[in-house]
Amino acid sequence: MTDPLYLVQAAADTTGAYGHFPFIGARAAVWIAAEVHLMFAAFVLGVPMFAVICELIGIVGKEIRYDKISKEFTRLLVFAYSATALWGAVLLFFLITLYPRFWVYMSRIFSLSIWIYVGLFFMESFTLYLYYYGWDRWKYGRVKWAHWGLGLLLNLWGTIVMVIANGWLTYMMSPPKAVTPDTSPLQIRLWDAIANATWVPINIHRLIANAVFGGSIVAAYAAYRFLAATTDEERAHYDWMGYVATCSAISTLIVLPYAGYWLGREIYQYDQQMVITMMGAFMGWLWIVQTVLIGVLFLAANYYLWIGMGRIPGAERFARSTKWMLVVLIIGWLVWATPHTMIATREELAAMGGSHHPFLNVLGVMSAKNTAVNIMILTTFLSFLLYRRANMQPKVTWATQGTQIEAAMFALAAAVVLFYGIRGYFVEAIVRIGYSVYQVGAVLTCIIGVTIIDVFLLRGAQSRGAIRWGRMPERSQYALFVVAVTFTWLMGLMGFARSGIRQDWHVWQVMRDTSADAVTPALGYASTMISTCVVIFLGLIAFIFWLGGLAESATRKSEHAVGD
Repeated sequence: MTDPLYLVQAAADTTGAYGHFPFIGARAAVWIAAEVHLMFAAFVLGVPMFAVICELIGIVGKEIRYDKISKEFTRLLVFAYSATALWGAVLLFFLITLYPRFWVYMSRIFSLSIWIYVGLFFMESFTLYLYYYGWDRWKYGRVKWAHWGLGLLLNLWGTIVMVIANGWLTYMMSPPKAVTPDTSPLQIRLWDAIANATWVPINIHRLIANAVFGGSIVAAYAAYRFLAATTDEERAHYDWMGYVATCSAISTLIVLPYAGYWLGREIYQYDQQMVITMMGAFMGWLWIVQTVLIGVLFLAANYYLWIGMGRIPGAERFARSTKWMLVVLIIGWLVWATPHTMIATREELAAMGGSHHPFLNVLGVMSAKNTAVNIMILTTFLSFLLYRRANMQPKVTWATQGTQIEAAMFALAAAVVLFYGIRGYFVEAIVRIGYSVYQVGAVLTCIIGVTIIDVFLLRGAQSRGAIRWGRMPERSQYALFVVAVTFTWLMGLMGFARSGIRQDWHVWQVMRDTSADAVTPALGYASTMISTCVVIFLGLIAFIFWLGGLAESATRKSEHAVGD
């Protein structure tokens, strides 16, 4: 029996296949709606992770300040959740009216998952409102664990919603190989469509990225409140809140590049042409922009940690180390950002003797770049470790030996990274690619091993003095703004890289885009669109920050009135 969808498609190819959006066009309208919606979705998925962890610390450790910032995190969610739903509705409306053929095709395949998605969205909404508005009523006695369970449930609903939506977008990029343009969507099994080649790695990648993104935005909120504070108590609170959020973001940022490498590897195994387009064609320069942005993230995050040592008694003993870590980070950043092929005039190409610079060509290959990024990650982890240990005086009898073992693990991991980075120049490409696994394994083993040792080493440690919360220069808070803005821009950039490799296909090699906009946009146009999305999102986030401040002021006035 013929699927009526394809009768509709045949007619739609000539008339009514695509709608029209005034001034900016259909693709730009969908681009903005989708990107801003995904940014808000990442925020409302990432923040609950921190809220639940902080609430658990507050319950177990009986520390009220953790409970306080957990509630403040959740207050931002209440405002942001409405914006997420609003932009999701706008995106749905645009897809139905501007790309009806594509919408019919996707809804035929994913109809059941769409119903489940909507149901879970309602469940997530109700759980969020119960979690927030029941905070003060359910925070005592045994009921507090039930309240914390609501937070876990909120994270569970959000994660399931994310993985369902990821199935839709990854199907567009890597549909099952059995799917052909002549195959009816009614013959495609839902699970095969969702569990496609890139579904699992993109789930892991986005989960980690959402955690980094949520932490960076909350840290920016803390910086905003710190700069607007009028009392030392407020400054101390928001300084500490920014510290907690930033440390959470940095700890997840360290492992994010590895998830990105895994995703790239799965795309390569699925279809080499897509990776050639992404890495070797005009999009190659997109990754130079990416490395610049990631370098800014690493430098700004480390800068915040180094400035923060100024309020920690005992941190002065590590002050000399920071300049050397800065040198390592800058060198690694320069190597990572060095292009393989230079954009040059005819005279410059003649002077170089070809399109590859005789010296920079050595730094433009993946052996150098993998080495550089792994060394930068190790350096950032060391900076984080020194920051954590600055105020602590270990009391365990094996403290010296433990520190020496940690130093040896750092040295060994760096040696492994450098060895395989250099050896990669003397082997075939397929072997060189395999060396990156050894580099990643060495760094992750070091991070996990040192963290475990450090936890036991600092158990029962003596404080070197009270941390002077609130004694931070204003420039430290601007570093948190830089991290938030840079990561937001980076999310948009990587979203374009992932979607752009489909070129003129709605669904890769299954459904072609025959609209007037069916071309991969130039990097200049893409940068303008991404920047527009970032400005819209950050403008709305600033409004949410302002609303959060109003809610906080109203709560304080109410408490004072009751006290009077």
